[in-house]
Amino acid sequence: MDDLYSSYKTQTAIAAVAVGTTGTGKTGKIIDRKGYIGPVLFDISYGSITATNATFTATVKEGDVTGTLTSVADADLIGTEAAAGLGATGTRTSGTSKNVAKKIGYKGGKRYCQINIKSTVTAGTPIAANAVQRAASQPAS
Repeated sequence: MDDLYSSYKTQTAIAAVAVGTTGTGKTGKIIDRKGYIGPVLFDISYGSITATNATFTATVKEGDVTGTLTSVADADLIGTEAAAGLGATGTRTSGTSKNVAKKIGYKGGKRYCQINIKSTVTAGTPIAANAVQRAASQPAS
C-alpha cells in the first residue's frame, strides 16, 4: 500500500524547546538515511516570536560518518536555508513571521544529515523540527 501513513517515517530532529542563547541555538539529531530512499524533508515549526530584530537561521549538514558533518552545498538542498529560517521584521505576523511552519529538503548522497537552528538574540521562542523519510521497502497491502 503506497500511502503517507505506511510509507513514511517521521523522527524528531529537534524536540520542541526554546531556541536559547544567541549564536548557540539547537543542534538537531543526526538522521541516518540507511534503508530509506529519496530526500529527507525537515519540517520546522517556529512559535510565538516577540523580538522583531531576531533572525533565525536553519543550517543543514551532511556526512558519511556522524562525527564529521559539514554544511550541505546548495545544489543538494530542496529549497533554501534562508527560506527555512526567519528574518528580522518590523512587525511579527502570525503564520508569516511567527507561529509558522517552514521546510527544507536534503537530497545529497551522504548517509547522515542534520538540521541546526540558531537565533541572533537570546530567545525563549519555541522551535521544533521533524525529519520525514520514505522507506525503501513498502508494507504489503
